[in-house]
Amino acid sequence: MQTENELKEIVRLKYSEIALQDKETNMSSCCGAGGCSTEVYNIMSEDYSTLNGYNADADLGLGCGLPTQFAKIKKGDVVIDLGSGAGNDCFIARHETGESGKVIGIDFTTDMIERARINADKRGFNNVEFRQGDIEKMPIIANAADVVVSNCVLNLVPNKNAVFSEIFRVLKPGGHFCISDVVLLGALPQALKKDAEMYAGCVAGAIQKEVYLELIHANGFKNVLVQKEKAIIIPDDILINYLSTEEIKSYKSGTAGIFSITVFAQKPEVNICAPGSGCC
Repeated sequence: MQTENELKEIVRLKYSEIALQDKETNMSSCCGAGGCSTEVYNIMSEDYSTLNGYNADADLGLGCGLPTQFAKIKKGDVVIDLGSGAGNDCFIARHETGESGKVIGIDFTTDMIERARINADKRGFNNVEFRQGDIEKMPIIANAADVVVSNCVLNLVPNKNAVFSEIFRVLKPGGHFCISDVVLLGALPQALKKDAEMYAGCVAGAIQKEVYLELIHANGFKNVLVQKEKAIIIPDDILINYLSTEEIKSYKSGTAGIFSITVFAQKPEVNICAPGSGCC
C-alpha cells in the first residue's frame, strides 16, 4: 500500500501529463487519467460551456460538478479555488466577483500553474492569481477568503481532514465553501481502489459519503448542505481492466456506488477555532 507521499507523487506526475493534453484527450478518459474508455465522454464532468466566464482553452474536462454555479459568489468577494488546474473555475469565479474582487487558484502541479497563468495573461486578468502549493498546507493567510471552491480534487488528497482544517483557517468568519467531489456509498471493489491509475483518475481516493460529511462537521463548519448529487456510471470497458465478468455483474447489481456531490458549508460568524486548525 502506498504512503501519503507516494500517492501525492502519483497524482503530481499524472496531472503534469494531463496539463499537456488537450481537452478531447481528457474527455475520453476517467477524470483525465488515461484513454481508458471507447465511450468518448468524461464519466465525471458536467457541461460548463453555458456559464458566464467560461473559457474553452481553460477547460480540461476534469471536473465532477459545477461548484461555481452553486457557490453564491458576490461582487468584490475573495475566492480561492483548490486544485485550480488550467483556471476554468477561477475564470468563472472571476466573472461573479468582478473587477473589485480577487480569485486565487492553488495547484500542486507546476505544469498546471504555468498553463493557468498563460490563460490569465491572454485575457489580461490582473485580479486572478495562481499559486503553487499543497492544499493540505495552503500558501494563504488565515481569514482571507469569502468563498472557497474546488472541483474533483479533495478525493485525490490522502489527508482530507487536513484540507478541511485549512479551508476553515483561510475562510473569513461567515465565509463558506462550495465543493464538488467524488464519494462512495457502500464498498468499492478492492481492485478499483488499489490501482494507482484509478487513484489519479478520481475514483480510488474517494471515501464514504457519510465520512466525508462527518469531516466537514468535525472541522467546525455549520449549515452543511448537499446541493447536488448524481451517480457516476463507469463503463464496462473501464471496469473490465480491474474486475472479472462476474465481479462486474455483482458490482452493478449491488448497492455500492460512486457519486458526485456538491457540498456547501459555512464557517461560523464567531471565529471559533476547530481543533488543530492552527487559526488560534
